[in-house]
Amino acid sequence: MTELSAAHAAAVTDRGRLAGSAYSNDRDLAARQSLYQWQAPRYDLPGIVAEQLRGVRGRVVDVGCGNGKFIQRLREDRPDLALLGLDIAPGILAGVPGPVAVADATRLPLATESVDAALALHMLYHVPDIPQTVREMSRVVARDGLVIASTNSDQDKAELDDLWQRAAGDVLGTGRGPARISLSARFSLEKAPAYLGEEFGRVETIELPGTITVRAAEPVIAHMASYRAWADQHDVPFEATIERARTILVDRIAQHGVFEITCLGGILVCRR
Repeated sequence: MTELSAAHAAAVTDRGRLAGSAYSNDRDLAARQSLYQWQAPRYDLPGIVAEQLRGVRGRVVDVGCGNGKFIQRLREDRPDLALLGLDIAPGILAGVPGPVAVADATRLPLATESVDAALALHMLYHVPDIPQTVREMSRVVARDGLVIASTNSDQDKAELDDLWQRAAGDVLGTGRGPARISLSARFSLEKAPAYLGEEFGRVETIELPGTITVRAAEPVIAHMASYRAWADQHDVPFEATIERARTILVDRIAQHGVFEITCLGGILVCRR
C-alpha cells in the first residue's frame, strides 16, 4: 500500500471521524443520496433490496444502516420481518425506527447463524478490515441465508472528479489540482466480488448504470460539500475549491443548459 492510499484508508475508516463528523447526523449522507433524484433511469434501491429479500423470512440486520432509508422501506413493505439496524455513529441513528444499536461491523453483537439476511449497503468501504467484516456477516447469517451489499464503481461520477480537479487547480494555480477523496475506492464494484467470494460461493452483481442531469449547480455542490469530514485529506483549501467549482458549474450550465454526471453503482447478492 502506498503512503497516499494508506492515508486514504485511515481517513475513510477512522471511527472518530465517521461517528463524530461524517455521520454525526444525516446532513451529508442525505446530500449524497438526494443527487440521485436527477438520475435516469431512476432506481428504487430500497425496492430492489426488498425484492431480493422476497424469499427471506425471520430476522434481517442492516449493518451500517445510516439514516435508515432501507429499514424504513422494509418496515412498510415487509412488516413480517424482524429488523435490526446497526451503525457505528450514534447521531445518525436518532431518526431510524428501532430497534437500533451502536455496533462495530468487525465484531457484530449477534450470535452465530442468528439472522436470515444481512445488509451492508454502501458501507463496507468504511470498515478498517473488510475481510474480517465479511467473515462476521457470514458468521451471523444462517446457512441458507443471504448477504446483500452495495457500492459504486471505480468509474462512478468521473465528471465530478474532473470538476474538483479543475477547481482545485484554479485555487492552487497549478492547472489541475489533486484528486478528491473517493469513499468507495477500497470496496468498489470492481473489487467487491473478490472480497465477498472469500465467504460466499455465489456472488451476483446487479449493475445500475445511469446519468444524472442537473440544470442548477446547487445539488452537485451540496454533494461535493458533503465530503467536508475529509476536508483535510484533499491537499487543497476545501471551501475555496467548493466555491470555485460552483462558479465553474454555473458558467457551464449557463453555456450548455445542463451538467451531466455518469453513474455506475451496483448491488451484490451473496449466497453460500
